[in-house]
Amino acid sequence: MKLRTTLALLLLATGCSLSQAAQPDKPTLVVGYQSKTINTVTAGTLLRSLGYLERRLPGYRITWQDYDTGAPITAQMIAGKIDIGSMGDYPLLINASRSGGSTQMVAITGYNLRGGLNMVVVPPDSTVKTLADLEGAKVSASVGSAGHGTLVQALEKAGVTGVEVVNHQPPVGASALQSGAVQAYAQFVAWPGLLAFQGQGRLIYDGSALDVPTFHGTVVRKAYAQDRPDVVDAFLKAQIEATRYLHENPLKAAELVAKETGLPAEVVYLYNGRNGIATFDTTLKPRLRAAHEHDVPYLKQISADFGSVDLAAFYDDSYLRKAYGQAYDSDTASTKNPAAITGTDPVCGTAVSDPALASEVWIEGAADTQPAASPTCLLRQIAAATGKVRAAYVPDAATGTRWFADKAVWVRDGDGFLPFTTQDGAAAHLKARPGATEITYADALKASGDGR
Repeated sequence: MKLRTTLALLLLATGCSLSQAAQPDKPTLVVGYQSKTINTVTAGTLLRSLGYLERRLPGYRITWQDYDTGAPITAQMIAGKIDIGSMGDYPLLINASRSGGSTQMVAITGYNLRGGLNMVVVPPDSTVKTLADLEGAKVSASVGSAGHGTLVQALEKAGVTGVEVVNHQPPVGASALQSGAVQAYAQFVAWPGLLAFQGQGRLIYDGSALDVPTFHGTVVRKAYAQDRPDVVDAFLKAQIEATRYLHENPLKAAELVAKETGLPAEVVYLYNGRNGIATFDTTLKPRLRAAHEHDVPYLKQISADFGSVDLAAFYDDSYLRKAYGQAYDSDTASTKNPAAITGTDPVCGTAVSDPALASEVWIEGAADTQPAASPTCLLRQIAAATGKVRAAYVPDAATGTRWFADKAVWVRDGDGFLPFTTQDGAAAHLKARPGATEITYADALKASGDGR
């Protein structure tokens, strides 16, 4: 309650700032964003940090309002108090449902084609290994969030019906998990990665197992966009510019977001770095829209209070087409990650080219990360490293979800080592490959370093 009260007071102070009072006739733009939801940084945290929007709108008073989830942004937009906001796929559906046609989705911030931005974690010492083990358990989730939507679909697919969902804001839910008030935590980027990195959570479900795209997007008040299309154009051009900066400077971008949010840079880079879990691309892709249509029935499962959703009316790419230029259609058709891991593996001596294998290691004090051609080559690099490893990243051998090497479940298969985000994933591989064996991360490092 104290946290919510403090947030409300801060927002009130922002809304009644001295600078606004001093310039009552200056046109305004109010932007709602989620600083720690780092799949939205190109329309939020990173965009604000770079100052691109302010440079494009020097005559405007721009107010940034920060929230933990998308629900309050929707409420403020419907009340006419936020003009442009960014949020996840399920909150976007709720936005469309609640707004009665008064809002429109105009761009994407980032996406994952398999759903890997949403995950379920449990305490590190929990006996829970799969979703099936959660029967009868309490699971913390932000009701109506992208993480909640994934949980609903995943439980249905697994045939688990006895789970009680406890509605929490992400930081409150994290505390509930640590205190034992809930047995699991279902959330969106970057909370699961944060808990895993801090040793406070263990991943049991990777949203990529659903193989349903998940994404975040930019939404505007329709009346504001019609009245001030130049402002929407400026915002989208600034978002495109921030996206380009992230692609060209992934490590610097991660460090900027970390500085602004207090999140560890290693966690931000897991999602927003080269071959990150999130692919940043503003275009409104048909495959993402199809996923949104797939999600609509689950909205009713979350709450019968949500009305119908007219996605045809909600989607409007006309503003983005104008801001983007001639490459819009070709880039819309592409799902290639513009921020790829490239270069030459310094230990294995081979080119890094296959995104299904490409890995990275971040050595303390290094100017940039170091590419690895495969998870096995990454292990060899770490074993040979003379400096402290800040973080090492590997793609799940089945889904491609990028994860921390030291948090992965490792399998030795022949001469190679394969990482998996969850025990479920590793078990499926072991079942299909009887000769393969599970191995600890420490033993995998030793074996790779010994060349065995």
